[in-house]
Amino acid sequence: MGAAIPTTENTINVESFKYARVERERRFLLRDLPEGLTRASEHVQIWDNYITNTRLRLRKIRLPQTRQWITKLTQKFAPDPSDFSRTIITNTYLSAVEYEVLAVFEGNEIRKNRYKFEHEGRRYSIDLFIGDLFGLVLAETDFETDEEMQSFTPPSFAVMEVTNDEMFTGGRLAYLTADDIRARFK
Repeated sequence: MGAAIPTTENTINVESFKYARVERERRFLLRDLPEGLTRASEHVQIWDNYITNTRLRLRKIRLPQTRQWITKLTQKFAPDPSDFSRTIITNTYLSAVEYEVLAVFEGNEIRKNRYKFEHEGRRYSIDLFIGDLFGLVLAETDFETDEEMQSFTPPSFAVMEVTNDEMFTGGRLAYLTADDIRARFK
């Protein structure tokens, strides 16, 4: 997945990556939105354009309530290709003009609605995919420390954990359809 990042005992060293941060998250496959959420619940709309042959993603976020747009360029990668729970992420926020200049690069788009959800005192992002991945629902939750992440018990509303399944990373999903995912579980 690119250049190696110095690591010691599963601790990611980002000191040499001045503007990057470590993102710790676990991801879960859901059958549908968890109880308490509906498709009409408050959410943001996300368009992710994964630029071919790079670790870069152009993201547009629309806040339906205010009609505000947020655009950014992100580099995100797992320094250990077998562990997608820890990634290095760097974001650069873009103006609309900067976004359009970069949008000319060939990419693969994912569209989804993201809902905030709280369950047993923990915050989750629930992604309801639309377009080619219509029907896919994933939940993810972030952690401050490796210890907190490793001791976490999956939520009762999850069908299965897919944190370390490359198929469920954004860069991989950009090349798949809902039928591809269903075929995997037949």
